[in-house]
Amino acid sequence: MISVTRLNGTPMWLNALLVEMVEESPDTYITLVTGKRLIVLEKADEVITKIRNYNRDIGTYAATIKVQSMEELS
Repeated sequence: MISVTRLNGTPMWLNALLVEMVEESPDTYITLVTGKRLIVLEKADEVITKIRNYNRDIGTYAATIKVQSMEELS
């Protein structure tokens, strides 16, 4: 889970694995794979960094790199 802040200032924990898209125009919108859209105070690059760090922490980033390397050998 990553922490983000709603527009009213309340913190919210979001399952980073459900994030499909992050866009900034000028507010930051997070679209989930379920289709739900959230508006948060953080900038898009901040949210993306949090998602990348979360993926590294749980090991999905390393697993993705390993699979890509194995596919390139095939």
